[in-house]
Amino acid sequence: MTNKPASPLLVYLAFATVYIVWGSTYFFIQKALAGFPPFFLGTFRFLIAGTLLMTWCKFRGEKIFDWKNIKYAVVSGILMLGVANGTVIWVEQFIPSGLVAIMVASAAIWFVILDKPKWKENLSSKSTIAGLVIGFVGVILLFSEQVFQAVNTAQSSNQILGMGLLVLGPIAWAGGSLYSKYHTAPDSSVAVNTAWQMLAAGIAFIPGSALSAEYQQFHWSNVSLGAWLSIVYLIIFGSIAAFSAYVWLLKVRPATQVSTYAYVNPVVAILLGVCFADETVSLIRILGLIVILASVLLINLVKYRKEKAIASAPVLCEDQ
Repeated sequence: MTNKPASPLLVYLAFATVYIVWGSTYFFIQKALAGFPPFFLGTFRFLIAGTLLMTWCKFRGEKIFDWKNIKYAVVSGILMLGVANGTVIWVEQFIPSGLVAIMVASAAIWFVILDKPKWKENLSSKSTIAGLVIGFVGVILLFSEQVFQAVNTAQSSNQILGMGLLVLGPIAWAGGSLYSKYHTAPDSSVAVNTAWQMLAAGIAFIPGSALSAEYQQFHWSNVSLGAWLSIVYLIIFGSIAAFSAYVWLLKVRPATQVSTYAYVNPVVAILLGVCFADETVSLIRILGLIVILASVLLINLVKYRKEKAIASAPVLCEDQ
């Protein structure tokens, strides 16, 4: 049985949510870290978000306990939110968010490398490969000033370790995303699967928090209003809204298309900085923005051509 085609409007809304909301989360993670230690932040964020979403699913009467899908959700949730997102949270203590965005953008390339069922389609598409390479170049141009600054200054041991972890994080994210795409039942509830993924990730953060003695050092009274507002934003918009949209897009769109979020998020981060933090945009950053948007068009070019060909194909009707 084939799935009912996704509504184009819902697809556009889901992409817009992932592009815009996740583009802002780098900023809010750093603000939240001013009041919450990193592993505790991950535990608190994902346990609260997962509990809220699971409660909503239960209220709607959805099937909560499907052990086969739970197993798949736990694996993908730990890889995406526990390992990959946990890496971003920990690393942002020592590395500027712009530089983190550059490393995370490599996830789009890992989607092509790890998506074995689509190797023939993706690797034979010159526009897809060109778009991935050009997009990564565009992200580097976008944050070139920060790259040069990082190269020309002495790095601490934590920063060097963080750079190494940022190589592994995108691999875990792409692997977890593809695992979720190919191992989740087509008729399963996206909301239920997302809730289990977040709960699994929240639990996975607990050992790190305990080993780092964060519980002994953390005091609720020391959390600033800005940190509270940031974590509320991360729970409601970053986790429940954007991550649910992302998981749904993996079910209805090719992984290479969905992976374009990794290139667009830095663009959104720059635009938010210009609008709300009085940041300036240099000529090289404008060039980076143009290159990134061109790469997204290239990655989606094959899909657009296929949809156009299908739409223009003659419809054959059988006589009744």
